[in-house]
Amino acid sequence: MRRAKKMMQKFILLKQIKYKKKLMYVKAKEFGFTHPSVVSCSQELDSLLNKYQKFELK
Repeated sequence: MRRAKKMMQKFILLKQIKYKKKLMYVKAKEFGFTHPSVVSCSQELDSLLNKYQKFELK
């Protein structure tokens, strides 16, 4: 059961990363790369990627 939970968490995290990446591209196209909402989205994506990397190291 523990393995199934870990796989589900990984799946959810990957979905969140894909969504945040798409959202960042849309915002960048609309507002430009230096707009605060794009920078914020990029930082959130970085955080998700860091979580994923830590998750993979466990």
